[in-house]
Amino acid sequence: MDLEIANLSHRYADLEVLRSIDLRINQGEIVCVIGPSGCGKSTLLRLIGGLEQPVEGAVLQIGEPPPDSLNPLTYIFQDFALLPWRTVEGNVSLVLEGHSIAKSEARDRIADVLDRTRLSDFAGVFPKQLSGGMKQRVAIARALAVNPAVLLMDEPLSALDSQTRELLLDDLVSLWAREKFTACYITHNLNEAVRLGHRVVVLSRRPGVIREVVDIDVPIDERAGHAAQLAETQQTLWEMMRQEAQSADMEIVDD
Repeated sequence: MDLEIANLSHRYADLEVLRSIDLRINQGEIVCVIGPSGCGKSTLLRLIGGLEQPVEGAVLQIGEPPPDSLNPLTYIFQDFALLPWRTVEGNVSLVLEGHSIAKSEARDRIADVLDRTRLSDFAGVFPKQLSGGMKQRVAIARALAVNPAVLLMDEPLSALDSQTRELLLDDLVSLWAREKFTACYITHNLNEAVRLGHRVVVLSRRPGVIREVVDIDVPIDERAGHAAQLAETQQTLWEMMRQEAQSADMEIVDD
């Protein structure tokens, strides 16, 4: 299933947040969205996921989700959103409990995603016993359990330290190489964008418009051997948004 974002605009009262966004996210593709603070990245993701309705435009689902998909669109948040009184297995099973599937299928789905995220040995552990990186692995496993057509990822690694972030980036690359998932990935981290994105969408300062869409032609699972090329692309992205990022950093925020 592809996503077609057509002439999408949004505002809160008199505050224009996004203007005329046109973008297609193709099946099996990771599209990363970057831009200065306050440019509307997270708002765009909420509109794509249907948590808010745009003032203008539409988000269209083109084609059919996988036949065993329980939720076509599924979020992964930066704060993990785990239930502390449930084990790893219990947190993953939560997303299956509202669906009419056999217990055997639910067990198979849980076992599969725990294996894919290297959590099989931690099924009975509670969140308080886990590191930040392990908690995010649980959140990823939970999202994958419904076999979504598109993952909506809102800065999922921003709460982690740099070493853990690098490990999770490697895990996401491995997951994609194993099963080509589709994702819209919001981030302020340019390294994440060039490591994971097939394309990187650069939004302008608010109101966010698409300034540039940068294709990264190195296969995702081969990027470890192209550090110099990726560093050059990262620098190009930074030059695109440096001035607006500086202006946004000096902006006074009204509470």
